[in-house]
Amino acid sequence: MAEPKAPPGLPWRLLVDPEMVTACAARDFTRIFSLVKSRAGIHASRIAHLCELTPSRVGEVLSGQRQITNMNVIERIADGLQIPGHMLGLAARAWEQTKAPTPRRPQIGTAGKVPSPPHSVEQPTSELDDILIIAANTKVTPCTLRSLQTSIEDYWRRDDEHGGEALRPAVIGQLRYVLGVLDDTTDPHYRRVLHGIAAELARLTGWTYFDARQHSTARTYFTRSLRLARAIEDRTFTANVLACLSLQATYQDRATEAITLVRAAQDAARNDGGTPRLMAMLSIREAFGHASAHDRQAAHTAILEAEQHFARIGPADEDPAWVHYFDQTKLTVDTGIALGQLGDADAAEPLIHQALRREPETNLRGKAFHSFWLAKTQLQRRQVEAACDTATEALELALAVDSPRITGHLHEIRPLLTPYHSFRPVLELEERLKEATG
Repeated sequence: MAEPKAPPGLPWRLLVDPEMVTACAARDFTRIFSLVKSRAGIHASRIAHLCELTPSRVGEVLSGQRQITNMNVIERIADGLQIPGHMLGLAARAWEQTKAPTPRRPQIGTAGKVPSPPHSVEQPTSELDDILIIAANTKVTPCTLRSLQTSIEDYWRRDDEHGGEALRPAVIGQLRYVLGVLDDTTDPHYRRVLHGIAAELARLTGWTYFDARQHSTARTYFTRSLRLARAIEDRTFTANVLACLSLQATYQDRATEAITLVRAAQDAARNDGGTPRLMAMLSIREAFGHASAHDRQAAHTAILEAEQHFARIGPADEDPAWVHYFDQTKLTVDTGIALGQLGDADAAEPLIHQALRREPETNLRGKAFHSFWLAKTQLQRRQVEAACDTATEALELALAVDSPRITGHLHEIRPLLTPYHSFRPVLELEERLKEATG
């Protein structure tokens, strides 16, 4: 007889355990499989069978040698192990929509007794799961906080490599979990840390919507992040969120708003002794705003301030983790982009080209975005063939990253190609852009 596909169900105690909840929110399947194996007694071969995976793949996940990011596989795991969809950032699964069975007349067995129903365990609904989490009286520990902070770092890494579309449900799920834990936590130290974690998750959620060009929803989450940071008077993170809002305003051609927001960010950072690296990042964001407003003098002043702040960076500076990305390469490429926005392609092109050579290979979206700007400045300098080659590279990178923001930029290339419409490299690029972006 074939082995039944559905498990008897994971113990409810495991489903509401903080370690399991955190692992699911982070989609840490190494930890999930380990917990299922150790606490539910479902061994690797059985996990493989239930989730329609090979035993070797489950073994690689358990040993940490392999990650699972494919949405189809994640859905199979949710269904195979019957983990409620919202725990993994998914919609409610079909099996969660339990319906009351139609009453039937009892059938009498051969021994004259009503037979027992087949062995099954009803899975908790989303509402019941919420009740159980409250009842579990989740106790925050340093380990819980470290796990949450590590998952945020992993989210940002995966966002750079793959884009935020598939990542967003897991981030929203973890934000929901952290806010729930925060409601049940009274220790002032833990509450402060949880507020900070929630603020970071809300900002990351806003960023994924920003990258998807869903600006209204992005602004909602950025504002929520701002409130969470303000609740604990974290002025440097407040500055960080204001800088995100400023960048968004720049993209929406609201230059005055962008400048106002980033200047508020600078004030918040100065009041808390903002580090030179943070102040350099904020100065570059101000340069973006002035470049969008076509204010050449103000943009160059802001670029100079960014360079001066960056030159003061020292080894003893205690930079927040979220600003570490702003290194010399990022300063160089952002300076090039600001100059490109001003139309100064001769100064912008070599800076962007130089930074691209130093860009980490794993930052696919960054390389795609910066390649777009390089192609744009090359076209402005009438380096048409080089621009077509660079735009093709940007397109190939963009296809590997789920980022509507990058796709939108690639559409901006087309009007710049019009004067060269009969040139063969331009015709080939136009055809590829039509195939890829519609």
